[in-house]
Amino acid sequence: MRVLVAGGAGFIGLHLVKALLDEGHQVSVIDNFLTGWPVEDARRFLGNRGPEVEFHDMDIKGLFGQWDFDLIYNLACPASPIHYQKDRVDTLMTSVLGTYNLLMLAHATGARFVQASTSEIYGDPEVHPQAETYVGHVNPIGPRACYDEGKRAAETLCFDFRRDRGVDARVVRIFNTYGPWMHEEDGRLVNTFVQQALKEEPITVFGTGQQTRSLCYVDDLVRGLVMVGMIDHLDVPVNLGNPAEYTVLSIAERVRDFLGSKSPIVFKPLPADDPKQRRPDISRAQKMLNWTPTIPFDVGLELTVCYFKEVLDK
Repeated sequence: MRVLVAGGAGFIGLHLVKALLDEGHQVSVIDNFLTGWPVEDARRFLGNRGPEVEFHDMDIKGLFGQWDFDLIYNLACPASPIHYQKDRVDTLMTSVLGTYNLLMLAHATGARFVQASTSEIYGDPEVHPQAETYVGHVNPIGPRACYDEGKRAAETLCFDFRRDRGVDARVVRIFNTYGPWMHEEDGRLVNTFVQQALKEEPITVFGTGQQTRSLCYVDDLVRGLVMVGMIDHLDVPVNLGNPAEYTVLSIAERVRDFLGSKSPIVFKPLPADDPKQRRPDISRAQKMLNWTPTIPFDVGLELTVCYFKEVLDK
């Protein structure tokens, strides 16, 4: 298949590109490289693949030329609060205008479309665990709203394009993901804890640390993303995440113990609108995709640690 991956130079996007290449597809990547890896690094991670993958420096908020694809994945949006809060207007418009442009391309060419949404559309949930039928509890004017509401609006666009214009659009709601190939300064949970512990620096926990997260290793997530793109019919959103739930404090302690680090754990104020609990109900993915995560946290943690040891030793 001819596959377009928007945001394909980012953490999850690059893993997805590798999985698609491994299955024999032709892949085009578009990225503005603000948070994605430079092309030379991306190609190195991919094993210096040849003409079956090409990279284009483009912003999805702009207009597209005459391209023709069988399948489009949209992962083009900063996903870490450190990055998406740098320019909130740009983040919001990436999700809204960028998704619209890609959906118009899918409509014009007949391509199947997969939108990478997020567990953040559930906000600080009042229902636990979160099933796809839950409509969320989001602050539309808070400091995280550019990402949360942008992704919610993108989902609306996907389903309106399905209803009104016949686009085969699918929505995946991604829960906390970790693993290799994430930038050192990305700021997301596991990767930050690993680096702090490796450097024997204080491990930073926000709030009391009793808020919960569910952690999915990137290979499990990408396997689900590929399934969503290849399945014949999918007309409802699907959660992809690992339902194993941990407190943030227990994650910090497990990382520290795993590395035998002497890093102290320090507590800082909880950011505004930070969700207090997060756990996916994956019944729909299990039933419709036959998908269940298989990589335990300790295994994924070891693989992540190996990657960051290499990075920090350079």
